[in-house]
Formats: sequence, C-alpha cells, structure tokens
Amino acid sequence: MMENSDHATEGDPLKREDGVEAGRTASTTELKKGCKDLGFGKLTHWRTAVFFLSLFLCLTVVFAFSFIIPCPVRPQYLISWNRTFNETATYDFIAIEDVNKDKVMDVLFVLKSSEGSQNNSCVGEGLQSPCIFVLSVDGTDGESLWECPLEQEFHWAQCGLEKDSGRSWDCLVSHSDLLTALDKNEGKVQWQQPQPAGLRSNVPVLSLPDLDKDKVGDVALVAHNSIQTEVIFLSGKTGLQIGSTVTLDTTKTANHLLYRTKGGSYYVLLEKDTGLFGLALWRVVAKAGIKADLTKDKQWERNASATSGLVPIFKSDEVRKVLKTAEKDHSNLLLVTGKEVVELDTNLKILWMYNATSILSTPSFGHFNKDENPDVVIEEDVGNNTKKVIILDGASGGLLWEVSLQASPNSPRPASIYTTNFYSVFMFWGLMPTETNSSVLATSKRRAYMLHPLHSKVLLESTNDVDHIIAFRATLLEHGRHAAYFTLTGPRSEGAEGTVILSKRKLKQDVPDSRVIRIGTGGDTETNEIIKQAFERLRFSED
Repeated sequence: MMENSDHATEGDPLKREDGVEAGRTASTTELKKGCKDLGFGKLTHWRTAVFFLSLFLCLTVVFAFSFIIPCPVRPQYLISWNRTFNETATYDFIAIEDVNKDKVMDVLFVLKSSEGSQNNSCVGEGLQSPCIFVLSVDGTDGESLWECPLEQEFHWAQCGLEKDSGRSWDCLVSHSDLLTALDKNEGKVQWQQPQPAGLRSNVPVLSLPDLDKDKVGDVALVAHNSIQTEVIFLSGKTGLQIGSTVTLDTTKTANHLLYRTKGGSYYVLLEKDTGLFGLALWRVVAKAGIKADLTKDKQWERNASATSGLVPIFKSDEVRKVLKTAEKDHSNLLLVTGKEVVELDTNLKILWMYNATSILSTPSFGHFNKDENPDVVIEEDVGNNTKKVIILDGASGGLLWEVSLQASPNSPRPASIYTTNFYSVFMFWGLMPTETNSSVLATSKRRAYMLHPLHSKVLLESTNDVDHIIAFRATLLEHGRHAAYFTLTGPRSEGAEGTVILSKRKLKQDVPDSRVIRIGTGGDTETNEIIKQAFERLRFSED
C-alpha cells in the first residue's frame, strides 16, 4: 500500500516540511561553505580591484594621449610662393631633399651674390665678393632654412648621396679649386679639400661602398678632357684621396654612370665616341692600388676585353646619354644616340629601338599605361621651331602618344608624378602651334601642359607665360599627397647677374583657370568641367 504523499519526511525524504528540497539546500550550503574554504570569496574582491585598476589605467592612457601628449602637427602649406633675389646669379641646379626632418621635401639651390638672405655676407665670412651661397628653403612656405657661403666659381653640385652610406654629409659641391661636403640638415661643412690635381671632374659623383674600411661609404670622381679619362677615389669620411689616380684610356669619355648588375657587381658605364662600354669597379679599384672585396659578375666578364677589361654594351659613333629606367639597382638601361633611342635589359640584350631624327632633351620616365614598365618620354626636333613630345611604351618601344608643340629655348625636360591609380600625370613645356604665327614670339614664350593618361585626347594648358627657366623640378612634396613643381628663373645667360626668382606652385593649383585643349581626331567627348575634375581628383604616390 502506497504511503500518503502528505508525509514529507517519510513519503518524500527529499522534501522538508516547508516544501523546500532538503538535499538542494544542503548542497548549496555546502557549496558556499566550500567556496569560502577555498578562498573564492577573497578572489572576487581581487577581481573587482583588478577591474577598477585596469579601468583607471585605460582612462589615464586616454587622458595622456588626448591632453598631455600633443598630436602631430601637419605642415601648413602655402599653395604657391615666390622668393625673389635681386642682383644675383644662379645655375642649373635644384635638389629636392627633406632638410628639416618634417617629412616634407625642401629645396636646395645655388646663388652668386655679395650678401645672403640671413644677414650673411661674403666679406664677413672671409671670402672675396661676390661668392656663392648654397641655400635651403622650406618646401611648405619658402622660408630660408640655412645658407652656406662658399668661394666662387660654381662648377657643379650633387645631393642625395647619403643613402645607406654612413656618411655625415649629403651634398658635394665643386667650386673654385675646392670640393666641399655639406650636411643637408644644417648646411654645415663636414670637410673641404682641394680639387684633385689634373683634370676637372663632372657629375655624377659615383657613390661607392666602403673601400678604405672605415665604415663610411666612399665616392669616386670621373674627370676627362679631349684625350683621356681619369678616376679619383675619395674617402667619404675625410675627402682625402684613396689610392692613386687611374687613367682609363686615351679616348675622351663624354658621360658616365655607375651601374649595379643583378649579380651585385658595380660597373662604371663610359660613353665613348665608339659606343657605350662598361668597366668593372673592381678592376679600377685594383689599378688604384686599393684592396677591396668587390663582387665579380661572371656573365658580364665573359665579354670583357682581355687587354682593357672594357665590356662592349652598345656600339655607336654618337652615344649622347645613358640612363637607368628606375632608381633601383639592376634596372634596365636607356641609351640615346644621334638617331636612336634604345632600351637594354639587365643582360645587355636590346629590348627595343626607336628611330628618331634628333633628341632635344634628356628623356624622362612615367607610367602612361598601368603595366610595371616605366614608359619613356622624349622630345624630338622636327624642324621649323617645332618639336614632338612622344611617349614610348617601356615594354615594346611602341608609340603610345604624341603631340606637336612650338619649341622654345631652355624649355625644361618633361616630368611626371606617379598617382595612386598606377599611372602618372605628365608635365611638359612649349606652346601650341595655334598660339602664334611668329617664330620670334614662339621662341620667347613657354607654357606648362599637363596630360592625364585617361583623357589622352586633351591637354590642360596653363595660362601663365613663364620667363627664362634655368632649372625645373616636379616632385611629390609629402608621401601620398601635395605634388608641386619648382621653377628657377633668371637672366638668359647662366651665371649672369640679374633678378632670380624661385617659385613653387601646387600641381593642381592651375587646373581651374587652365584651358582644355583638344588634340587629334576623335577627341574626348567629356565636358571641360568633367576633365578638370579628373585632374583635381588626382592623388599622388611614390613610384
């Protein structure tokens, strides 16, 4: 017989008289007691303390970054600025470097004057007047950063030599009978030495590895006259000559370039009257009596002459210029001769050749299409004060684009700036043939033109006529933003005294007031406003 369910203690032993499950109560009680015995109660207090401590630390960090540690102040750009220097002379030299370490590029150039812009004078520095001043101005507003007076006359200067070298200087200036090494950040002279005796050197300076084992990269000067070429090695630390002077041959070398092969071997490329030749740096260093551990390139050395060591690269009776197609090592080579433009790969194989009548200026590079090969911009003289601006495909040498302009003396070489869309915007100088019927007027005027590869049937023409241009640079002033161009104008004869003006203009500054000129047939059907908007939307990047 079943027990009565109302008797909790007997019929349902898990129930208490108040209806609560006795076992559950006992278990909870025992659990609380066990937790206390194990110290979990104290742990809860610690956990709360840690939480509030973490919250306090987070608030402290937020407060510090918000109020105590100032946010980086972006440079305040002037869209354009001019610096005018009266009773001065200037030269074809502009260098773009970050001088004051604000991650914005600044400008270095050279003037000849009796007084500088920072209350410096030639006489006050113990120099004959006039003297030359190497100046640096801020790229954002044109204000002077520093100036360094040096003995005249000016021959050449080269900056940007500090890359991975350990040198304390960045610019080398050839003037009077001296070589002066300058620190670009403060304009201080790091060393000054007499020019090596004999022939006068010319640019470029060859920036070399450490040859004398003082943990500082060294440099080499190449000098020539009508009968011979010499190479002089200098210590990057002191400017003193290392080893002996090396006479390469008895033939004039017009120009030169230092090239590094895929195998890591350095070659001095020499432009001679019979073509372009390469000479291994280890051979030249050995002739100077310097012991240096330099790599030998087996592939190049297979073609070296057994007597002179010269490696024939391209034979021509008129090699005018040799360039690297990119700043990186072991890039392709571009040659300009009297009648051809030729590109060679790193194995010295001819990739393509373009026949031209006469090249007016040094070619430049940009990206007209979106492949990885830099395209080539040349200016070809077609007679009657007319030139063609031509863009050649860097991969095949095929014609991508061209336009005819009136040619003006001293017009700068074309330039380009890379964009975030993997092509470049191009800039060049001249005058549209429709602007004038007078050859006299055509040779005295020059205007800037911009080309957008996605709107290749139009040009954007600046309405500003620019005076005699001595030097010109288009560049990216800050990574990812603010492209601009600089012009250095002055008297028509380089080094002649007069009024010199250094100008900076933002690349897109002239877009609203520029004229849209339609060229060729089947022109761009977009309106002028849409085309201008395409230029204004450009965002720039490093190539």
